[in-house]
Formats: sequence, C-alpha cells, structure tokens
Amino acid sequence: MPHRVVVLALDGLLPFELGIPQRIFGRARSGGEGREALYDVITCSVRAPGAVQTDADFAVLVENGPEALALADTVVVPASHELGPVYEEGVLTDELARAFAYVRPGTRMVSICTGSFVLAAAGYLDGRPATTHWWHAQHFQRLFPSVAVDPDVLFVDDGDVLTSAGVAAGIDLCLHLVRRDHGAAVANDVARRTVVPPHREGGQAQYIERPLPAPQVATTTAARAWALGRLDEPIQLRDMAEQEAMSVRTFTRRFREETGLSPGQWLTQQRVERARHLLESSDLSVDRIARDAGFGTATSLRQHLQAALGVPPTVYRRTFRAAGSNSVTG
Repeated sequence: MPHRVVVLALDGLLPFELGIPQRIFGRARSGGEGREALYDVITCSVRAPGAVQTDADFAVLVENGPEALALADTVVVPASHELGPVYEEGVLTDELARAFAYVRPGTRMVSICTGSFVLAAAGYLDGRPATTHWWHAQHFQRLFPSVAVDPDVLFVDDGDVLTSAGVAAGIDLCLHLVRRDHGAAVANDVARRTVVPPHREGGQAQYIERPLPAPQVATTTAARAWALGRLDEPIQLRDMAEQEAMSVRTFTRRFREETGLSPGQWLTQQRVERARHLLESSDLSVDRIARDAGFGTATSLRQHLQAALGVPPTVYRRTFRAAGSNSVTG
C-alpha cells in the first residue's frame, strides 16, 4: 500500500495550505512504466464528515472524520486562523484531544505555518527544535518555552516530527519529505509538474521584511547559472563576481540577500544535489561522481554527503536503488 498521508482540516483553515499536501504528495510517482502513486492522501476533520469553514468566503466539504487519523503514516496539520485556546493558551480543545487520540505511536507528524501550535499543544514538540511563521514566533516561544524555536528557517526536520514556516515553506517541506522518502529524482519530477523550485534548504532564511530589489538593480542570477554549468570545475568567488561585473564584497552581499546563503554554501549545496542525482540515476563510480559534482575526490564527497545527509555515498545509492520503485512504509 502507498504511504498514507492524512491532512487534518481545522475550522478557519487556509485553503492554499490545505491543498499543499495533496498537490505535492499526490503527484509523486514511482519510476518505470507503472508510474504508481507513492502516497495516498486523504483529508479529515475533527468532527463527523461535513463542511469545514475556511478563512475565505467558502467552506470545504470533508468526507472523513477523525477516525482516519488512525490509518495515517504521516499526519499533516496546515494553518488555521481560528485555533482558539490552542493559540491563546497552548492547550488543545476537547475535539482536538479526541482526534489526536487516534494517532498511532510512531506516526510522522508535520505542520505547516501555525499548525505548529497544534503539534506543540499536543506535546509533539516538547524538547524539540521547531519553526513557525516568523510573525507568530515570539508568541509561540512564550507559549511553549520547552520548544527550541528557530524563527529564521523555512523548515525543521527533527526525524519523525517536522515543522515549516508560512505558506510556500509548506511546499518546501513536503518536497523535502518526498526527497527524503524517494530521492531527488522523484522530488524534482513533482517540482517540475508543480512549477516550483525543486529544492530550498530548510536552513534558508524566511523572507522577513526584505524589500525587493529595484528593477534596475543587477542580481546574481547569471552568476548562478554560469556556476551550475561548470560544477565539475574549480569555481572561485571572484569568478562568480566577474559574471555580474561586481566587486567580491558587493556580490557576496547581494548573493546572500537573494538566496539566504553565502556563495560557498550555495555551491556546496548544488554539488551535493548533483552528486545525489548521479548516485540515484547512474552507475558511475563514486570517484567519477565526486569529480563530476566538483568535489574532486571520493573522500571529499563522502565528507560533504555525510555532513548534509548523514550517510556515505554507497549507503545513499543502495537505499534509493532499493526503494526506487517501492513506496515507503512509515
């Protein structure tokens, strides 16, 4: 059976965020001729099946009650603007408490935006790192002092509990889960179909009161495209700056403003992604992949992959070759 994702629809929900899990997980397909669905996504309410009011001028009809949570391998809690005592006092309503009683131990728990308040009130975030929308982060920390809140990141992956910042960060987190479960090729396919960037690191900064550059101001887009075309070559910071006719200092500042990363961090991230893709999709040796991805040696590749993913190249390849045509089980 495909991995079961159950999305909990709460009164006052944001329609966009409610649709993110269905759009991302629902588009994930295995490779090969079968193209089988890798996830089964259903939506449930805390009450009997029926209408759930959104923060817009319409309601959504939810056909499953809270009993569906007992079937979940992953539970996703999107944001709501009507959390009541959950947001104000940090305690679950009786309805929510009864609903969460259906969740099996070991179920993966995920929140989008202020859905983190629900997970925290239910005790899933005690002593864990987490994030939420930057606008609500201070209130969240006051309400749940045992949670290590990071208001500056897009999402936090703490293994079986994951939290994301607002709105589009929920897309990043869901794509991250697809990548974690099935590899970069599947996640990239979903991203292409959804017409969104395939990968933004969870540690990338949220976009907090950051003005857009004026139209006449140069960006670092050309330098990034130039670098992506030669990841297998040595790339110096001054070389990238020259592509935009900027000083190294100005280029570095502008690059961080636009990506949330330093040029060196971004290059390492892109090289790791190139190596992951080659490990999943080719039979090239680890030495060759290290050269093609720009790490130079297998030792350097192992060090960077271990730092980024916690596994060496051979284990990563074996994991995704074995799981390439199978669904995850929990």
